[in-house]
Amino acid sequence: MAASGIQRPGGRTERTRLAVLHATLDLLAERGFSELTVDAVAERSGVHKTTVYRRWSSPDGLVAAALRLGTEDDWTAPDTGSIEDDLYEVAAEVVRYFTEPALKELPTASVLAAFQAPQAAEALYGFYQDRHERMKPIVERAIARGEVPEGTDAVEVVRAVCGPVFYRLFVSREGATPADARVTARAVAVAAREGAFRGTSHLED
Repeated sequence: MAASGIQRPGGRTERTRLAVLHATLDLLAERGFSELTVDAVAERSGVHKTTVYRRWSSPDGLVAAALRLGTEDDWTAPDTGSIEDDLYEVAAEVVRYFTEPALKELPTASVLAAFQAPQAAEALYGFYQDRHERMKPIVERAIARGEVPEGTDAVEVVRAVCGPVFYRLFVSREGATPADARVTARAVAVAAREGAFRGTSHLED
């Protein structure tokens, strides 16, 4: 006997969930978190607002659930055959998503929402933890190739290559380019080869 309220993947319940969460992401990109309302999401998704309120209750809950969609995709870490080029691909992807006009509104609004809503912050944290896990093979392969020493902390390497990009985007507000991504990737690869990220697992959250 199926559990009450549970439907097969692709059933009506799942279609409703995806309609609401994609509408949330669309409106978050268009309006920002401060202007997002449950009623607007219900109207955009075509789902009755009573259903939306019952399941997600507030803009905070909607945005948190929508941001968790990122952990359901099939993204995989780049595998170019060199740690520098792999790290460049990671950093360049961050640059692309936060700077290209057709893409930048949603990721930027997502980061800003995390400063305004604890549930959104928790969801964004979960998204990046998931990405950290998926990017570990970059360092694992580099260790296997002999590029970096055993014990290199993969998560710290990822943080090190993405951190300068986010600094440029959100702190100094000077923007970031693929050339900046290349400089960062090269610097982090050199540091990793020299053992700078060995034994840093205690720094993980």
